Amino acid sequence: MQFDPPLVRGILVRRYKRFLADVVLPDGQEITAHCPNPGSMKTCAEPGWVAWVSPANNPKRKLKWTLEIVESPHTPILVNTSRPNQIVHSAIQSGHVPELAGYSTLRTEVRYGENSRIDLLCSAPSRPACYVEVKNVTYLYSQGVAAFPDGVSKRAAKHMVELASMVEQGHRAVVLFLVSRTDVDCMKPADHIDAKYGIALRAAVSTGVEALAYRLEFTVTGVELGPRIAIHLQQT
Repeated sequence: MQFDPPLVRGILVRRYKRFLADVVLPDGQEITAHCPNPGSMKTCAEPGWVAWVSPANNPKRKLKWTLEIVESPHTPILVNTSRPNQIVHSAIQSGHVPELAGYSTLRTEVRYGENSRIDLLCSAPSRPACYVEVKNVTYLYSQGVAAFPDGVSKRAAKHMVELASMVEQGHRAVVLFLVSRTDVDCMKPADHIDAKYGIALRAAVSTGVEALAYRLEFTVTGVELGPRIAIHLQQT
């Protein structure tokens, strides 16, 4: 996925009220950007770090900038949670997710379960439908290890229950963790933050829900799906 127009480099002053971030641009102007990330953003939003923002296409929008990427001293981190679905959708279409190859139709935001929408619904003749839930992972748990979620998320736990229900109905279900930083080579459930999510994830996997993790790669002009990495489900 390419950023068009190109992102603008700044310095993060602070992230606050969940959806706001103050950033100083190269000309010294301090702007308030929309921060499309409902999580805590632990380990990926320290004041003074480099921040990359995109200009809004809609001239009527109140906030003229969107926070896209924050750079720690070791890695860029994609913090815009509206991007992962697009990235995974494109990667599946281009054949970069072999576990999800062979589907002729990909639909987004399809209603299912109890008042939920699945991120991607993959279908093909003579194959069970495949329900794909995409999760953006930004939290650095320890050296080389990412974890999800970075805050208590009843919604994320609910998604695991609903994916398990799809399997029980004869469909295929996948939770795909997009690990949006390059300084890790595996990930795990963040049981110390949200034990109920860890329980729900393991229960879903035990019923046949498939768990995949792919690391994001950053290019000069955008981002793309990188290598698959390990998921450690055992509790530590």
